Amino acid sequence: MSTAARQAFFDRTHTDDLIAFLGTSPSPYHAVASAAERLEKAGFRQVLETDAWDGVAGGRYVVRGGALIAWYVPAGAGPETPFRVVGTHTDSPNLRVKPIPDTGTAGWRQVAVEIYGGVPLNTWLDRDLGLSGRITLRDGSRRLVQLDEPLLRVPQLAIHLDRQVNEGMKLDKQRHLTPIWGLGPVDEGALIEYVAERAGVDPAEVSGWDLMTHDVQPASYLGRDRELLAGPRLDNLLSVHAATAALAAVATAAETEGAALPYIPVLAAFDHEETGSESDTGAQSPLLGNVLERSVYARGGGLEDRARALAGTVCLSSDMGHAVHPNYSERHEPGHHPMPNGGPILKVNVNNRYATDGVGRAVFTAACEKAGVPWQTFVSNNAMPCGTTIGPITAARLGIQTVDCGIAALSMHSARELCGAEDPYLLASAIKAFLEG
Repeated sequence: MSTAARQAFFDRTHTDDLIAFLGTSPSPYHAVASAAERLEKAGFRQVLETDAWDGVAGGRYVVRGGALIAWYVPAGAGPETPFRVVGTHTDSPNLRVKPIPDTGTAGWRQVAVEIYGGVPLNTWLDRDLGLSGRITLRDGSRRLVQLDEPLLRVPQLAIHLDRQVNEGMKLDKQRHLTPIWGLGPVDEGALIEYVAERAGVDPAEVSGWDLMTHDVQPASYLGRDRELLAGPRLDNLLSVHAATAALAAVATAAETEGAALPYIPVLAAFDHEETGSESDTGAQSPLLGNVLERSVYARGGGLEDRARALAGTVCLSSDMGHAVHPNYSERHEPGHHPMPNGGPILKVNVNNRYATDGVGRAVFTAACEKAGVPWQTFVSNNAMPCGTTIGPITAARLGIQTVDCGIAALSMHSARELCGAEDPYLLASAIKAFLEG
């Protein structure tokens, strides 16, 4: 597709909404809340895992911590109806607050943090950081916390005190990544007291917390022609946003236009992908399988119907991929150079770090062709290790056909990443076509 054609096709309002979504989603818990709000506007309703489910047509979603599973049952769908699943994840690498957070040295007040996921440590230096996450109260209730103010900072050592810094920086995760947030002696309990007060609760009622740092600089367009998007947590909230928008659009079309759906479209947004998905909200948990199974049973099906439904199910695992880096092009596979604004990328690895095979490729390309969007292919350089996604986990756990895709980006896992401004809409369009079948 030519540049002029892409620009004509590009709907900037989608990327504008993505920027807003990133701003309201500094933690996995906020990302789930933001996605749920959009689904509610499209007619979806929340169901609890502890309740009995019905098989009535319509949109539903389940929330468990930082994970969300949403699905739309078309009118007339039988219990054996297959699913079309888009798998994503809500978490991003960052610095997370330790159980005893208040610390300090040499007259500085600091906050003890632990490294979450694969963090390029230098990208968190000299950034104004806020705090977000959730606090748990003594009665078991939870409150979301989002402090979008410059509270913390990890200061870099001045070049005068490290003359070899430009020859290779070495950061000790324990000693060099502790943020400062004031002056004075260590004030035990001060951080949680501050967070509780900002959340409007009595600090004495706080019995637990899951807090993390985030860069308070908002996402923004970049470049002379505003053709790029720079922002935090693009990996993988860009996919969460695209899949949410696609599912809402498919459900709305079915409700208002009577669009026929041969599949049950599903959004699976997991937590803890960046640390291996081994949790009750991760892709290795039974969460998605349980939801799909209960959906079959709620529509009057049994074990045979469940087996038939899963046999015809396909999962599109959508996660960020690597664009060719102009300063390090030798690190990329020479025959595969994905570029920003070139459309979604098909991610392939024959050692099953990605789940794509020839059958999955056909499903992916058919969706792109139906949506009228261009697509690209990513393969790692043989001399470089390949990352992985929830794709292989989902394929192995549920025994369903899975294909890995995403969009091309630079600075993956950085505190601030970069992609093409057109690609979010192109990806959402391809996902919508995939969910429609």
